[in-house]
Amino acid sequence: MKTSAFLYPWDVVGDPDAPARVVDLGVRQVTLASAYHSTRALTPRHPRHRVVTAEHAAVLYPVDEERWADAELRPYASGDWAPGDAYGEAAAALADAGLDVRTWVVLAHNSRLGAENPGACVVNAYGDRYPWAPCVARPAVRTYVVSLAAEAAVRPGAAGTELESLGWYGLAHLHAHDKIGGVPLDEAAQYLMSLCFCSVCRAGYHSLGLDADELNAAVRRALEPLWSGARGTGGLAGWPAVEKLLGADLAAATLDWRLRTARTLQEATVAAVRAAAAPGFQVLLHADPHSHRTGANAGVEPAHILGVADGVVLPCTGGAAEAMLTPFAAHRRESTVLAANFTVVKGMGGSPDTLADDAAHARSLGATELRLYHAGLASDADLAAVTAALSGLG
Repeated sequence: MKTSAFLYPWDVVGDPDAPARVVDLGVRQVTLASAYHSTRALTPRHPRHRVVTAEHAAVLYPVDEERWADAELRPYASGDWAPGDAYGEAAAALADAGLDVRTWVVLAHNSRLGAENPGACVVNAYGDRYPWAPCVARPAVRTYVVSLAAEAAVRPGAAGTELESLGWYGLAHLHAHDKIGGVPLDEAAQYLMSLCFCSVCRAGYHSLGLDADELNAAVRRALEPLWSGARGTGGLAGWPAVEKLLGADLAAATLDWRLRTARTLQEATVAAVRAAAAPGFQVLLHADPHSHRTGANAGVEPAHILGVADGVVLPCTGGAAEAMLTPFAAHRRESTVLAANFTVVKGMGGSPDTLADDAAHARSLGATELRLYHAGLASDADLAAVTAALSGLG
């Protein structure tokens, strides 16, 4: 199976051995970050550093100033963690080693943008703003996402892109020193806490015949028992639990608004990337087939998104392959890419020792490619297990 490993530019820049190390894994493709969110990352083999702190979301190349001159929202330049054209330097080194390079672009996830532009953020039913989650219903956010995708995806030498967080973001976020686990919130509560009540979303609910104030009150009533530790879903999980908490009609109406918003943004973004790229440029989305879910792997409708993009990258670690792949396999065409993404870093919950079996299982469910998260973060032992697994795959 065709396999691609995720990398950051700082895994490669300044380490002349990095490209050959990736080739030795047995992969022939790298998915290299060109626009990424804030992070603190380990670099266990780099000759000059061990920890890189990306202080805020940034593009990892010089932006086109003309493109962004009059923009209400614009991307931020990176600091000393990826100076200059770090993406371009890393991509060139990887290509010189014979590796195919694809861009990795994070879109609707930017804490600095939200902190500096609070009106652009998701607002929950209690009036709390989520600075890490730009509201994708807002016109300025949509313009920003489409423009960023067209620029960050189509970098020199890239033959394709993988677009992350192209949809709704919500409550869940790997935030620094997170302290929100005191009251465990299941998937249904996460959905309710992720519903947006900004002015644009309130108008959107109204367009569907809903009273936004009444919906807001209904969401708060549904959540109220959870703050005392009660569970009112009767053992239900996933979307049926949302319907139980909010009522089937209200739940369906909120999802209708969110799906309409996400679908049109995804269509516009993919179209903009293709318009900026050469023919044959491949566009994949990081996705989840459960359309109500939020986050880096945006919830989508499989039939719709496979008619828009060239395929999807799906989180399959921890036994999730069947739930992720089966809904897409039913709608794939011959050219569709279904990439099963496996975490191969043990310290991050991955299982590199079972990669061969996991890959075989994913292929039996319809996966056409593999993604490995993350070649730069993995230990030497993790990488050795990956090499052994890939050597046995056809």
